[in-house]
Amino acid sequence: MTVLHFARALTPDGWRSNVRVTFAGAHIGAVEIGVASQPDDERHALGLPALANLHSHAFQRVMAGLAERRGEQHDTFWTWRETMYRFALTMDPDQIEATAAQLYVEMLEAGFSAVAEFHYLHNAPDGGPYARRAELAERIAAAARTAGIGLTLLPVFYAHATFGGAPPRPEQRRFITDLDGFARLVEDCRSLADVVGVAPHSLRAVTPAELEAVTKLAGDGPIHMHVAEQIKEVEDSLAWSGARPVRWLLDHAEVNARWCCIHATHMDDGEARALAASGAVVGLCPLTEASLGDGIFNAEYFRRQGAFGVGSDSNIEIGVAAELKQLEYAQRLARRERNVIARAGGSTGRALYEGAAAGGARALMRRGGRIAAGAVADLVSLDVSSPQLAGRADDEVLDTWTFTNARAVDCVWSGGVRQVASGRHVARERIAARFVAAIGRLARA
Repeated sequence: MTVLHFARALTPDGWRSNVRVTFAGAHIGAVEIGVASQPDDERHALGLPALANLHSHAFQRVMAGLAERRGEQHDTFWTWRETMYRFALTMDPDQIEATAAQLYVEMLEAGFSAVAEFHYLHNAPDGGPYARRAELAERIAAAARTAGIGLTLLPVFYAHATFGGAPPRPEQRRFITDLDGFARLVEDCRSLADVVGVAPHSLRAVTPAELEAVTKLAGDGPIHMHVAEQIKEVEDSLAWSGARPVRWLLDHAEVNARWCCIHATHMDDGEARALAASGAVVGLCPLTEASLGDGIFNAEYFRRQGAFGVGSDSNIEIGVAAELKQLEYAQRLARRERNVIARAGGSTGRALYEGAAAGGARALMRRGGRIAAGAVADLVSLDVSSPQLAGRADDEVLDTWTFTNARAVDCVWSGGVRQVASGRHVARERIAARFVAAIGRLARA
């Protein structure tokens, strides 16, 4: 039995001293407050509930840093997408698995304990099916097991190039499926992860009838969907339907707490209020949104009554603190204010962290995000002996970790198993060696 003793820990009731956490398998069996440690307890200075990463395209990690050369024309998300297609059409199953395992190691070392994999590579490079329809989903699940990260698997339905059911482009052939094939794929995925949902890719990629059919396949699982990431998407939605994407979705689908709307960057105030009131989580990917020039999320209503979490999306950089800092700094630039996300008189780092912990757990349907009996045993300890954290306590630690790039992560537990110790994943070298070999083959392809 694993028992952790924290000198200080962030609980649902705030910071508490001498917190003793007993694991019962993958969950927290008991939490005791204000008790001394026992001889066999693992002792740590400061404990937090670990965050879930609510949006990832694992294969895109391999292209990080390779889309930073300016083209002859104005560079946008749409030109970046052409680079993404080239990698998507090249990678084989071994390369995809090796890349995902390396990525998940980096997520764990950053302080994430679980990931929602928005998985849309389904077919072979020529667009044909694999002998096992869920071959690439199996590889994602194998990578998650190898790294020891919690997985919410979200097979993606992608059928069209843009609004109105336009035929897919040839370079999208690894993504494409029909409803019957997708239903079989979802069923095949149910044995691969504890939580399986569905992901209609976007209003660009599904028709209204397909959206209704796909969401029914989720059962009681989560539903994740890209929405309103780009201005062009808003313009195309208006031309197609007369409505902005978020407004159309709210008017035509039963959007509720099972939904995670990824990005939702371009909302007017009415859409933002309505989406916040729906109970849906907004999946923010601040580093990717900045990298792609998407725009700035309208956080005005979500900081007060909405639910949000963070993900790493294109995986250009992996960092809990980095995502949270970018979220806050974008708001500061847009509003020309400081400490935008914080509650009056409160810590910005804590508001960001607690909000992302709660929203991420809900989006993954993982029952984590808190140090409490019955929650999944996803925890992170911080090394407060770091020079950057000297003299800091409680909320000051969160503020300093978030905004100064402090190297603070010590240990990370996912589902009750310690996967990171002294800031290093327990299998870092072995997984990295496999990744390097796989990428070497990709570079020569």
